Amino acid sequence: MKQSNQHLATEITKQVELDYLLYLPEETPASPPPLLLFLHGAGERGSDVAKVKECGLPAQLENGLELPFVVVAPQCPADSWWETDSLTALLDNALDQHDIDHSRIYLTGLSMGGNGTWTLANACPGRFAAIAPICGPGAFINPSNFIGTPTWCFHGAMDDVVPISDSVRMVKWLREGDADVRFTVYPDTAHDSWTQTYDGPELYDWLLTHRSQA
Repeated sequence: MKQSNQHLATEITKQVELDYLLYLPEETPASPPPLLLFLHGAGERGSDVAKVKECGLPAQLENGLELPFVVVAPQCPADSWWETDSLTALLDNALDQHDIDHSRIYLTGLSMGGNGTWTLANACPGRFAAIAPICGPGAFINPSNFIGTPTWCFHGAMDDVVPISDSVRMVKWLREGDADVRFTVYPDTAHDSWTQTYDGPELYDWLLTHRSQA
């Protein structure tokens, strides 16, 4: 029997469940605030969302950092990696539930969350006004999907968990594709390149200078 050409068109529905932390600015803004989606690393996976507060941006917020963003920080289930469809559903829900400036939606993550940042931005070109992946394992991306999405990548030169070569490769791809990318290397830092990144105002100020065409 000879082979014949066939075509499938169907709709698949997926159940999505994610626990997450929600941070709202202390002061009620005069206009809709921006939103910052934060993706944690492998160590914070599980079913206790309080673990997300132990590291990175949620830890800074727990220690008193005040930001003008709505911050959404989901928890990845145990033994899983970040999935773009689940994160997209979470983001859509947050935009439905809160009055957000759709032109100022930002994305950042550390380690496994850095990889999630690369992957989600690649899957949703143009959705984020700017992104900041931190010490993340490399991902397979199309650099053209990052045109118009300013990127600031961070990594410690002494990282013995995720080698800095991963970020070097990602930055090289983006630059070869004419994307707007900055790269900060901390020369004496190991894997924890996120504490100093999230501790100061520079990253947040930089994010707020960018708007998407949404």
